[in-house]
Amino acid sequence: VKDEVKRVLDFIQYTYNIFGFSFDLKLSTMPEKHMGDLATWEKAEAALADALNEFGKPWQINEGDGAFYGPKIDISVSDALNRKYQCATLQLDFQLPQKFELNYSAEGEEGKLERPVMIHRAVLGSVERMFAILLENYKGKWPFWLSPRQAIVCPVSDKSQPYALEVRDRIHQAGYYVDVDTTDRTIQKKVREAQIAQYNYILVVGEEEVKTGQVSLRVRDKGDVTVMTMDNLLQHFKAEVEAFH
Repeated sequence: VKDEVKRVLDFIQYTYNIFGFSFDLKLSTMPEKHMGDLATWEKAEAALADALNEFGKPWQINEGDGAFYGPKIDISVSDALNRKYQCATLQLDFQLPQKFELNYSAEGEEGKLERPVMIHRAVLGSVERMFAILLENYKGKWPFWLSPRQAIVCPVSDKSQPYALEVRDRIHQAGYYVDVDTTDRTIQKKVREAQIAQYNYILVVGEEEVKTGQVSLRVRDKGDVTVMTMDNLLQHFKAEVEAFH
């Protein structure tokens, strides 16, 4: 049991490291209203405590806050303002397999039945809550790999619109989210609107870019402009995504 719980904790840590979250651990113990006898609960709590100790991060006891069927490990994450939200949970359940009379054939012992131990696990918790916490943590500025607005192409004039659409199509075919602004506005207004909408990258294309087959790249929070070929741009996007995996 301890080894399996440790594997789940390792997976949760891997997932939260990708998002850039730190987290706190609490072991929630037997509540007043519960199923099963004290000895079984003590065995389950000891297994979770052993796994937490081997996991190596600090943890606390949360007396009496376990589920009615077993103790649990609650994991809380901190956002950019250091506010804590409970997300992941890992619950050890000796009771429900007994209640439902669940058995399995023991390996190497023909005809012998064993009772399983059930582990309830939720890595993200509520998906909607996780998205809300991510929004708070990133302050609306999603990292590129997770962003719903990775890039937008802004043509300077009607003459560069066909090339802007080609750029859009190539980025889309490479597997990234991309829009194109074909509205009848100045390039300054297009860029400003894209910045307000929190696009990670703003790609400006005018007559010079059409001639050279390049794009002028602006990063969301920076004023610098970098001229890049499409091949280099897509390689840059790929590196951004791979940095989080």
